[in-house]
Amino acid sequence: MMHDAPLPIDDALPALRAALAAQPCAVLVAPPGAGKTTRVPLALMDEAWVGGGKILVLEPRRLAARAAAARMSQSLGEAVGGRVGYRVRLKSEVSRHTRIEVITEGVFTRMILDDPELSGVAAVLFDEFHERSLDADLGLALALDAQRGLREDLRLLAMSATLDGARVAALLGTAGAAAPVIESAGRAFPVDTRYLGRDPRTGIDRQTADAVLRALSAETGSVLVFLPGAGEIRRVESLLRERVGDPAIDIVPLFGALDAAAQDQAVAPAPPGRRKVVLATSIAETSLTIAGVRVVVDSGLARVPRFEPDVGLTRLETVRVSRAAADQRRGRAGRTEPGICYRLWTEGETASLAPFAPPEILAADLSGLVLDLAAWGVRDPRSLAFLDPPPLPALGEARALLTLLGALDAGGAVTPLGRRMALLPLPPRLAHMVVMGADAGAGLQAAEIAAVLVERGLGGDSVDLAHRLEDFRRDRSRRADEARRLAARWSEAAGGAARRTAPPSPAALLVRAFPDRVARARGDGTRFVLANGRGAVMDAALPLARAPYLAVAELSGRADAARILLAAALPEEDLERLFDSQIHTTTEIAFDREAAAVRARETRRLGALVLAERPRPVAADATCAQVLARGIADLGLHRLPFTAALWQWRDRVGFLRRAEGEPWPDLSDAALTASLEDWLAPFLLGKSALAEIGADDLSNALRALLPHGLSARLEAEAPTHYEAPTGSRLPIHYGEDGPVLPVRVQEMFGLKTHPTIAGGRVPLTLALLSPAHRPIQVTRDLPQFWRGSWRDVRADMRGRYPKHPWPEDPEAAPATNRAKPRTR
Repeated sequence: MMHDAPLPIDDALPALRAALAAQPCAVLVAPPGAGKTTRVPLALMDEAWVGGGKILVLEPRRLAARAAAARMSQSLGEAVGGRVGYRVRLKSEVSRHTRIEVITEGVFTRMILDDPELSGVAAVLFDEFHERSLDADLGLALALDAQRGLREDLRLLAMSATLDGARVAALLGTAGAAAPVIESAGRAFPVDTRYLGRDPRTGIDRQTADAVLRALSAETGSVLVFLPGAGEIRRVESLLRERVGDPAIDIVPLFGALDAAAQDQAVAPAPPGRRKVVLATSIAETSLTIAGVRVVVDSGLARVPRFEPDVGLTRLETVRVSRAAADQRRGRAGRTEPGICYRLWTEGETASLAPFAPPEILAADLSGLVLDLAAWGVRDPRSLAFLDPPPLPALGEARALLTLLGALDAGGAVTPLGRRMALLPLPPRLAHMVVMGADAGAGLQAAEIAAVLVERGLGGDSVDLAHRLEDFRRDRSRRADEARRLAARWSEAAGGAARRTAPPSPAALLVRAFPDRVARARGDGTRFVLANGRGAVMDAALPLARAPYLAVAELSGRADAARILLAAALPEEDLERLFDSQIHTTTEIAFDREAAAVRARETRRLGALVLAERPRPVAADATCAQVLARGIADLGLHRLPFTAALWQWRDRVGFLRRAEGEPWPDLSDAALTASLEDWLAPFLLGKSALAEIGADDLSNALRALLPHGLSARLEAEAPTHYEAPTGSRLPIHYGEDGPVLPVRVQEMFGLKTHPTIAGGRVPLTLALLSPAHRPIQVTRDLPQFWRGSWRDVRADMRGRYPKHPWPEDPEAAPATNRAKPRTR
C-alpha cells in the first residue's frame, strides 16, 4: 500500500480492527473529511478473518462508488479493476484480482437475493448509512438475516458521518448486547457561514445566480452550488453563462442523470489558472471531495420522492433540507482549506430545520421491497430487523400492486411469475413489463423501455415514449451504449419466446407495467382519466394530447392534479386485446336530476374508464326504486306530491311526538330525507320517474311509518277539525307552537270552557277572527277573554261591522255564523 498523507480516521483504525476481529458487527461514526470511505476498506483487506474473501463497500450513488474505487486504487498505485474495483448499474470494473468491490446499494440487494450466503464475501461495509436510503435499509436487513441464519462469520460495518450510533449499534447487536461503536475525529478547516436571506418575490434560480456572482467576485477558488434538481441547475447555468464574463471560469452541472464522463468532469480539479462553478444536487453532499472547492452556495432545498399509498403514485417534492444535510453541504467548503458558505436563508431559520431527513423507508413505494422479501421467503417485512419498520399503509399498497401484477398470490406468497420478476434488478412494474414482453417475443424492446424509464435523461425529455425510444436507439454516447448493453442483459435474464416479426407498440408493453394507468381523453384535449379513477392533464399543444387512449408511465404533482410527463399512444385494438378479460359490460342505472327520472345505460368499462355506453330501457324493479328514492332525496322532499291533508297529517303526528316522544315517529324534513330510501322505495315499484309518483303513493308510504295501533289515538287526540258551537267543522292547524284554530269570534258565543284536544291535556290556541276573517285576538283562555278584553274588542268591532252581533255577554249569547236579521 502506498502511504498517503495521514487522515483523522487513521487513529481509529486499530480499535476498528480489534472490534471486527472479536465480533461480527460494528458501527463507525466519523465526520466528513475523516477518510473513512477510502481508508477503512484498505485497512481491513488483510485482516485474518477476511481470508481470501472480498470486502463489499456500499455507496448510495454511482458517482460516489466510482470516485471511491478510483481513490483507493490510486492509493495502491493500481488501475481501477485491480485489487479495488466497482460495480454499478450501467458499468463494472472488476477482475479476478479484485479484493474490494465498491458497489451501489441497489446492486448489493441483487447480489444477496441471488446468493443469500454471499459466497466469497468476508464483509459488507455500509457507507454513509445516515442517508437511510430504502436500498440501504433493505440491504442491511437482508445481511443481518443472512448473518444470523447462514453466515455467522460475515462482518457488517455501518459507517456514517452523522448517525445515531447507539441506535444502529442496538440493531446490529447480538445476545442483547449492542455492537461496539468506534468514533473518529474529523478534519475540517474553518468555514465562515454567511446568511443572505431569501426574497419570496424572486425565484430561487435568480437568487442563486446572484449569490454565485457575489462569491466569484469576493472569493478565490472554485464554487460548489447546491440546488434541488436538474431543472434548477439548467436554469441557473443559463443565467450564469449570460452574466459571467471571465473566460477562466468553467460552469459545470452535476446530477444523477448525467453520463459518467460529464460527472467526472464536474468532480475533476480545475486546470491551473482556472476556476469552476459546480451546480449540483444532493449528489455532492457526501462521499465526494471536489478538489479546489472552498466556496459553497446552498439554496437550502432538495427534491425527494414522496409516495402516496392511497393512490399508488410517487411524486417528487421540493423540501427544505435538514440541519444535518445543511451541515454536510457547508462542510464541503472546508475539506482542503478554510472556506466560505453562503446560505440562502436567515440564521434564525436554521433552528426550524428538521434535525435529519426522514428515512426513505417511511415515504417510499415499498413494492420492490415486498417482492424481494417474498422471494427471500419473508411474507411480513416487519419481522426483519429494520431500524424503522416499514409503514403498514405502504405495505398494503405494495401487496395490492404485486397481487394485481400476479407476482404474489392471495396469501402473499411469491408466484412463479414473481420469482422471474425478482431476478431482474428493476422496480416490480418494470420487471413485470420485461418478463411479459419476453414471453411475447419482445423482451429487448420492453427492456429498452425499462432502461429509458430508470435512467433519467436517456432519449431526451419528450413526453412521447415512442420519440424517446427512437432518440435512445440513435444515441451513440457511451452512456447510451452501456444502457443498451444493460437492456440486452435484462432481456436475456427474462428469457421468453423468440422475437416477433411485428413488435408490439410501446404502449402495449408499457401497460404491462402500469395497467392501472391506462388513460382515456375526456374530450377537451388536455384532461385524461386513468383506469384507477384519478385525473391527469397534458399540455394541449402536444400531439400526444389528441390520442384517445394513453399508456401513462410518469406523472408529477399531487394525485388530484397530476401532470403526465411520459406516455405512449395506446391503439384501441391493443387495449381491447390486452384487457379483454378485464373489460366488463354492465347495465348501469342512475338518476337524471334534470329529468327527475331514472335512466339506464349499457356501459363497457376498464376499471374507472368508460370505453362505450348506450341508453337502455329501464327495468322498474326494486333496484330502480332505490335509485329513484335516492335521487328524490337529493332533489329535496318538497318535490314530492304532498297534499294539504298529508301536510296536516304529518303535523298532527309531529304534535303528538313533541308532546310524548316515542313511539310517535319523527316525520321532520331532516328525518324523512335521511331515511327516504327506506320508507319510500318499497312503494315505488313499477315507477322510474318522479312524475309517476301520485299523492296516494306518497300518502301510503308515509302512513306506513305510523306504528300499528296509533292511528285511532291520532284521530282521537289530534283531530283534523274542531266542531264549533254553530256546528261548523273548522280545520286545526298543527305547527311548532302547538295546535291553532282560526275561527270567527261569533261562532264561539255561548262557550263557557276553553276547547282542548289530546284528551283535554292541550288547549287549542284560538285565533279569533272578525266577520271579514281578519285577526282580532289570540287566546288560550276563552272565558278570561270574555270577561276581560272582550269589552274593548266589542267597542271597536261594533262600528266596523254593525250588521253582526256584538253582545255585551258573549257567554250567554247564541253562537252564529250569520249577520243580524234585517229589521222591517
